[in-house]
Order: sequence, then C-alpha cells, then structure tokens
Amino acid sequence: MNQFTTILWDVDGTLLDFLYSQKYAITKCFRSIGREITEEQIQRYSKINDGYWKRLELGEVTKEQLFTGRFVELFHEYRIENIDVEAFAQEYQEALGSVFSYLDDSLEVCRTLQGRVRQYVVTNGATATQRGRLELSGLAAVMDDLFISEEVGVPKPYRAFFDYVMAHIEEKDKSRILIVGDSISSDIKGGIQAGIATCWYRPEGTAKDSVYRPDYEISDLHALFDILGVL
Repeated sequence: MNQFTTILWDVDGTLLDFLYSQKYAITKCFRSIGREITEEQIQRYSKINDGYWKRLELGEVTKEQLFTGRFVELFHEYRIENIDVEAFAQEYQEALGSVFSYLDDSLEVCRTLQGRVRQYVVTNGATATQRGRLELSGLAAVMDDLFISEEVGVPKPYRAFFDYVMAHIEEKDKSRILIVGDSISSDIKGGIQAGIATCWYRPEGTAKDSVYRPDYEISDLHALFDILGVL
C-alpha cells in the first residue's frame, strides 16, 4: 500500500526549468531597452535574484522590494541608467509567465500519477506569472489545486504558508503527504517544519550538506514512482 496519498509539488526547478524562462525574460526585457544582455550578465542576474528570494524566505525583504530591487542592483553594477525599473519589472514578470520548459517530462509524470494520488502546486512567486506558466504547460489541468505565495500572503518556508495549504487540501493525515522540491531552504525546510515527508529533487545528482535532511533524494522525477509504489 502506498504510504502517500498527496504530493505537494514545487514548480521552479522541479516541474519547470526556471532558468530557461528566466533567460528568455531577461533577454527580452534588455532588448526592449535597446540592449543585448551578455551571458555573464545573465549569470550575475541569476545570482542576484537567488539572493533576493533567499532574503524573502528569511523575511529580510518584501515581495515588492524583491521584484524591483534585483534589477536596481543589476543596473547599478553594470552602470545602466535612466531605466523605468517598475515598468521593466512588470515586463519581466509578463515575459517570465509566457514561456516554459519541462524538467524530466514532468507533465507525463504528473499525468501518470493523476488519479493515484492527489497533486497540488506549492510555489513562491507572482500569481499572474505562475498561473500563466502552469496553464500554458498543461500542469494546472492535472493538479487538484494551486497554492501560490502571493495569494496565500506568505512564502515558503513559513509555517503559515503550509498551515494554509493543510487547511485547504483533502488529506489531513500529515504522514501521508509528501513535498517534492529542489530547494532545501524553501521546500525541504518548509516541509520539515510543517511535519510532512520531504523529497529533495537534485537533477545533477549531487549531495549537499544541510541541517535540513530530506526523507528522500532523487535525481529524476520518474524515481517518484518507486517511492509511491506506482508501476
């Protein structure tokens, strides 16, 4: 008998390739201001962006500060001036939500699990962006519900986010719920604090020291079938 009846899915870096969407969006927005972004600048932006999301998880910045602050920092470093940061940030979010790329045939994995377990999205980010990508990719159609931090009011890994999710899903036995995600600081930490089982998705297959130890580690989403007892 399968121990788990319910999966909470992270999106970016788990079901969808966030770096693919990010590169498309930042390239498009740079072109809109008459510039071509370099690979070095894309990598630097990615690092700045990651830093802001970590700070959001720790409560050091607000969502509004994140959405514009990462571009203010990038523009300052590369001496890019006279940019309407608010407009740039808005265009970026729209572009980010307009493209997607699957990881490990994630849609087929979720379709295979549909009807066998209940599946929910648990994701940080802007509602319009995340819903846009989930709808376009077809993932929204196979989920039982979508929980997005902007709608919930707090991000992962906060306990309040998971309390909200637990109050709105069918399964109430925490021992039968599994969260799957690529972020130790967001998904695994949040799952542990919420008292549910955790599965760390690491497609490159490398281990990483952390005080938060997942119950499972996988390098391919298909490995979930073994954990769930799905043939």
